[in-house]
Amino acid sequence: MTMKLGVCYYPEQWDEALWADDARRMKAMGLSTVRIAEFAWGLMEPRPGEYDWGWLDRAIEVLANEGLEVVMCTPTGAPPHWLSKQHPDIHAIDADGHVKAFGSRRHYDFSSDAFFEASRTIVTALAERYGRHPAVVAWQTDNEYGCHGTITSYSPDALRRFRLWLAERYDHDIGKLNTAWGHAFWSMQYASFEDIGFPVHTAAPPNPSHQFAWKRFGSDEVLRYNRLHVDLLREHAPGVPVLHNFMAFSGDFEHHAMGKDLDIASWDNYPLGFLDAMSFLDDEDRLRYRRVGHPDISAFHHDLYRGLTAQGRWWVMEQQPGPVNWAKWNPVPQPGMVRAWTWEAFAHGAEVVSYFRWRQAPFAQEQMHTGLNTPDNVIAVGGEEAAVVAGELASVPDEDSRPARVALIVDYASNWATEILPNSGDFEIGALQLAWYGALRKLGLDVDVLPQSADLRAYSLVVAPTLALPSEAFVASLQAFEGQVLLGPRCGAKADEIRIPEGLPPGPLRALLPGLRVTAVEGLRPGVALAADGALLGATITRWREMLDPAGLDVESRFADGSPALVKHGRVRYLAGWLTGMGLDALVSSVAQETGLPVGLPLPEGLRLRRRGNIQFAIHY
Repeated sequence: MTMKLGVCYYPEQWDEALWADDARRMKAMGLSTVRIAEFAWGLMEPRPGEYDWGWLDRAIEVLANEGLEVVMCTPTGAPPHWLSKQHPDIHAIDADGHVKAFGSRRHYDFSSDAFFEASRTIVTALAERYGRHPAVVAWQTDNEYGCHGTITSYSPDALRRFRLWLAERYDHDIGKLNTAWGHAFWSMQYASFEDIGFPVHTAAPPNPSHQFAWKRFGSDEVLRYNRLHVDLLREHAPGVPVLHNFMAFSGDFEHHAMGKDLDIASWDNYPLGFLDAMSFLDDEDRLRYRRVGHPDISAFHHDLYRGLTAQGRWWVMEQQPGPVNWAKWNPVPQPGMVRAWTWEAFAHGAEVVSYFRWRQAPFAQEQMHTGLNTPDNVIAVGGEEAAVVAGELASVPDEDSRPARVALIVDYASNWATEILPNSGDFEIGALQLAWYGALRKLGLDVDVLPQSADLRAYSLVVAPTLALPSEAFVASLQAFEGQVLLGPRCGAKADEIRIPEGLPPGPLRALLPGLRVTAVEGLRPGVALAADGALLGATITRWREMLDPAGLDVESRFADGSPALVKHGRVRYLAGWLTGMGLDALVSSVAQETGLPVGLPLPEGLRLRRRGNIQFAIHY
C-alpha cells in the first residue's frame, strides 16, 4: 500500500498558459495524483452530441509530462444548460413542488430517464476516449452524491419509478403492501399501486412504513445510477480502479451497498467546516476545537470509509487546506493542522490524501474557499504544510493497515428507522455513534467501523451504539462470536416495515439476551438526568431511557426506581439508555478490560492514537 499526496485541479478554469507551470510546481511540492473534470460536462460537450476533447487532451498531457497521475471524473454532477433546455424534466423537484433550477450544481433527478440516458452518453464518450490512457490511474463517479440534499425528488418520474419499485417489492399484490404497512389503521388501504403518492403533506404524520419505503427507494435509485457509471467504466477502462467521494455524516443512501460496486472508497474531509455542520456538537466543543477540528469526527469517517470496500482501500479525495466557504463561520486552521490532518488520514490507512484545491478561485460560488495557492498564485500556508508532509513521507516506512480488535457497527437502514420515529427531540444517531467511538479512542484503541454483514471473527469487542434493525445474519454472527458485545439503546427496536417486533424489542437480539423485553421507552427532556448504581455508579442517563423486563439476566446497574439500566448475559450486555461523558468512558473501559484489550489510563484531552502496521501515530488536537 502506498502513501501519496494529491490535489484537485480545474485546468478549464485557468488560462492555459498557467498549466505547465502549475504541473511543474505540483511535482516540486511532492504531489503525485491530480483529480480533474468532475464539473466539466459543458466544456466536454458544449452542444448536444458535439465533443471538444482538445483542451482535456492537452491538460492530461501537461500533467503526464511531469509524471503526475490523473484521477478522471465523470462530469455528471454539473449538467450543462443545453441539457436543461432540451429536457427540463432532468431537474429535481422538492416536496413543495419547486424545481431545483439551473445555476449551480447537482440540479438533477436520479429517477429522470432523460438524465440517465444523457449520463450514459457522456460517460461512455469520456471512458472510450480516456479509458486506456496510461496517465489515468483511477476514475471517480460523479461527485458527492446527496450534497445539498439532492437524493430525493418529488417529480413525475420519481413517482412512477417509486410505484414500480413498490409493486416489485410486494409481488404486484397491493394487499400485501396494505397488510405490511398496517393500513387497517386510519383506513389507509390502497386499491392499487397507482394510488400511492409521496409520504409528504399529510394532515397528520405519514405512515412510517411509507416513509421507510421512500428512503429505501431513494437509496436504490442512487445505487442504480452509480452502477451505470461503474459498468461503463469497467467496460471501457478495464482494470482501472473506480471510486466515489462520500461525505461526512451523510446517510441518505446505503454507503456499504455502494462500496460493493467500488474498488476504492474516498471521502471529503473538512474538519473545521464540520464543527458547524454537525448540529449535535455543543458550543463548548465548537469553541475549544474551532481552529483544529473535533478529535474524533475525521477519524470516525476514516474508519467508516476504510470498511466500505472488499479490500479496505480508501482515500481522502478532498482535504481541507485552509478556511472553507460553506460553514456558518469559517476560521483559519491553527498552524500545523493541515499537516496533522494529512498524517492522521495516513495513520488510518489512506493510500492518497488529495487537497482541495490547487489554487483558490477568484470567481463564482467557492471564491472564499482557499487552496494550496492564493488566487494570485502564491503558495498558501496549506501548500507549505503539504510540502512538509511530502518531505516527511520519504522517511516513513510504508506499512499496510491491519484490522483493529474493536468493531463498531453502523447500519444505514437502522438509522433511517430511528430517524423516522425518533420519539425524542434530540435522539441524534450521529452524536451517539461519535460518543461511543470517542470513548473507545480515548483508551488508545483502534476501531474498525463496519456494517452488520462484516466478518467479526478477528475482533475481540463488538459495539453497536444503536441498531434498530439487526439482521438474522448479524445475530447469528454474534452468537458465534467469542468476544464481548456491548449493545446500546434501541437495538432491535423495530422489525422490517418499521413495526414493533414480535415479543417486543430487542426482537431477534433476544437470542443473545434470553427473555429480555423492552416494555416502555421514554424520551427525556433536556435537563433530565437519571442516576444509576452498580456498574454505572456515578453515571447519568440523558435523552433516552428504556424500561426493561430482564427475565433471568444479570442486572449490573439499576435506576433509582429499580428498573434495570444495564443487563448482561454471558459476554453480551445491553444498555437501556443514552449514556455519554465519563459514564460511557468508564463502561467502555470496563468492558474493554474484560475483553483483555490493552487499556491504560484515558489519554489526555485531545490526544488520539492510531496504528498503521508497526507504526504508532499520535495526533494531538
